[in-house]
Amino acid sequence: MWNSDNPFLNGNYAPWREEGDAYDLEVEGEVPRELEGALYRVGPNPHFKPLGRYHWFDGDGMVHAFVLREGRAAYRNRYVKSDGLQAEMKAGHALFGGLLEQPRELPPGLPPFKNAGNTNIVGYANRLLALYEASLPHELKPLTLETVGLYDFGGKLNGPMTAHPKFDPVNGDLLFFGYSPFPPYVTWYRGDRAGNLVETRPIDSGLPVMMHDFITTDDYAIFFVCPSVFRLENMAARKPLMNWEPEHGTKIGVMNRKTGEVKWFNAEAFFVFHFLNAYEESGSLVVDGCRMAALDMSGNDFGNPPLPWRWTLNLANGSIKSEQLDDILAEFPRLDERLAGKKNRYGYFAANRGPDDANGFDCIFKRDSQSGRTEFQDLGGGKMPGEPVFVPRGCAEDDGWVLSVWYDPKVDSSELLIQDARNFSGHPIARVKAPHRVPFGFHGNWVPA
Repeated sequence: MWNSDNPFLNGNYAPWREEGDAYDLEVEGEVPRELEGALYRVGPNPHFKPLGRYHWFDGDGMVHAFVLREGRAAYRNRYVKSDGLQAEMKAGHALFGGLLEQPRELPPGLPPFKNAGNTNIVGYANRLLALYEASLPHELKPLTLETVGLYDFGGKLNGPMTAHPKFDPVNGDLLFFGYSPFPPYVTWYRGDRAGNLVETRPIDSGLPVMMHDFITTDDYAIFFVCPSVFRLENMAARKPLMNWEPEHGTKIGVMNRKTGEVKWFNAEAFFVFHFLNAYEESGSLVVDGCRMAALDMSGNDFGNPPLPWRWTLNLANGSIKSEQLDDILAEFPRLDERLAGKKNRYGYFAANRGPDDANGFDCIFKRDSQSGRTEFQDLGGGKMPGEPVFVPRGCAEDDGWVLSVWYDPKVDSSELLIQDARNFSGHPIARVKAPHRVPFGFHGNWVPA
């Protein structure tokens, strides 16, 4: 679309600016009639030619909905109409710089950075929320994807909200945090299932860092303070706002959800974008996630491949056991969310088994943490998947379906893959053909009808 050598403005990273609706999509196989609801996905999709150095995290949020009902499939996509995007639409061109840019002079009334609403999307309290960790969520109408506006829990949420909240599988509470470059740096929140903000706790992490994700168990919330550090003083000198400072190491804060008391663990420097799960076992906390040796946010390459790791935090003596679980490049880990915070056996990942990861993922895999066995789904022919999402069918942990959106570069098209989780490497149950390519995005979730 735009003449650029930026990899995140080319191929299936390039924006698809057209909004639309499509019904009775072509299906190869058969959509299970028990699957009634929508897979919502969101990702960056710049509406106007970016100013300066574009980073993948900068693009305007576009929501893609695959709606499944009575064995049939439909599709709808819409932009998240943020205040920033609406101001740009009025101007007819981009106004905001991005993550790698210094703040620009903007019309009065606009913040220095755009709330892109491009990172995750969840159903909560009969609302659909598009999330962006640097600001408040945007509320959307679930059927039409029309943007309602910012959602602030009735005025009680005054700071940013993580793009990776967790749902308590017992009572439906929404567990989340916000981070800031200003003390206390991290704030813990809890919302009840009706949409009321019922708990707020400041946590002084000691360092202003980028904290993309966290993880919870029944009794604890766990925060990894990785040394990707905000340095606001660099702005005046036109230096990077975020620096990798490994001399700080990585601190892990374990907050008791009942008392608010935080216990700190110290480890070598590393970075985690996403966690799979955590659970309590024999006086320790077991945490699974995708670890990178370091993080480079200065360009369009994150610098280090993410690999599946496990951390075991001994609550009695403060020791940490760290171990790499696999040598497969893997990200976007998901599980059966009914086991969030409890001991799980299976995890699902987007992965790359090729010679390099320059173009994204080439397969998805299912990992059995009990046996160490991995099963792969690879459509071949250069097809590239996004994040796999598990949808339960029965009571057993892996009795359900895995949904993922794949891109075929040979024909420039996308499809929704529906797999039986218990026959992960087998032939897909259904391949739902999208009406056009769906640009690579970040996260999504299934919302039952």
